[in-house]
Amino acid sequence: MAEEQEWAIAEDNQPRPENLDYDLNAALSSLFTLRSEIPEDGFTAHALGTERAGTAVLINAKGLLLTIGYLVAEAQTLWIIGQDGAAVEGHAIAYDFTTGFGLVQALGPLPYLPLPVGSSSSVHVGDRVVLASAGGIEHALAAQVVSKREFAGYWEYVLDEAMFTTPAHPFWGGAALLNDKGELVGIGSLYVGDARGHGMPSEGNMIVPIDLAKPLLEDVANQGRISIQSRPWLGFYTAEAENHLIVAGVAPNGPAEKAGVETGDVVLEVAGSPVGDLADMFRTIWSLGDAGVTVPLTLVRDGQRVQIKVPSADRNDFLKTPRMH
Repeated sequence: MAEEQEWAIAEDNQPRPENLDYDLNAALSSLFTLRSEIPEDGFTAHALGTERAGTAVLINAKGLLLTIGYLVAEAQTLWIIGQDGAAVEGHAIAYDFTTGFGLVQALGPLPYLPLPVGSSSSVHVGDRVVLASAGGIEHALAAQVVSKREFAGYWEYVLDEAMFTTPAHPFWGGAALLNDKGELVGIGSLYVGDARGHGMPSEGNMIVPIDLAKPLLEDVANQGRISIQSRPWLGFYTAEAENHLIVAGVAPNGPAEKAGVETGDVVLEVAGSPVGDLADMFRTIWSLGDAGVTVPLTLVRDGQRVQIKVPSADRNDFLKTPRMH
């Protein structure tokens, strides 16, 4: 089941265990390779593939693991693989679209200690950290937090304050960000070319702060599941270009496509309010109500203003539900 990863962080870029105030090898043993299989007719299969791999972090003694959500979206089969190559099947509990986190429950014993959860709010720009994927010290990167700022993703996603690290980790999906105490303070989400912000080219990674996961973990502890927020979802992919918001694509059979939104449309207004950047547009849409609310858009198409009303949807309704065990 486990395949040897054929890459390694350059030795000069690996953390030095002797310079850390915690047992790095013990911390890294809490990181597992996560492999998922998604049906070919899954809603996310075209964009994200039917076979995905990344890292999941053991966070409690009951076999609960935290990862990045796109690894487990619509997963029908999940395998959790330790450093010894032993594989345990898992079940996807949730993909939380608001935060981007995914939660996985191991269906067999994981004979490792969970990684302690720290506080991302106590992490500051300039802090030295370790960003590690599963596979031991050869897959661990000595990194630095270079900015904390708002992040908006074209897939209708906004974080008020994401963390950004450099240098870039080559296997970032689900990677664990460790502070100087060896605590989990974030989960790797993306490669970015502007980690430092301010338009400066700098390769690095966007990290989802761990503090956003704590309400989800409380839900799981108290209810065995998370409380899903049903934000209105339009199913359009929008990019910022030359101070305009341009529709770069639409989800097949999604609300925007059905309502007549087209690739190349420029978004001017939402519900009569002019929109600035991506984050502003998404927040304006979400402020109109829950999933199902109609979202009026003012677009420019071929030089003409076009008014379109999009009946929004709940994105979860488009995804295949993981098979129960």
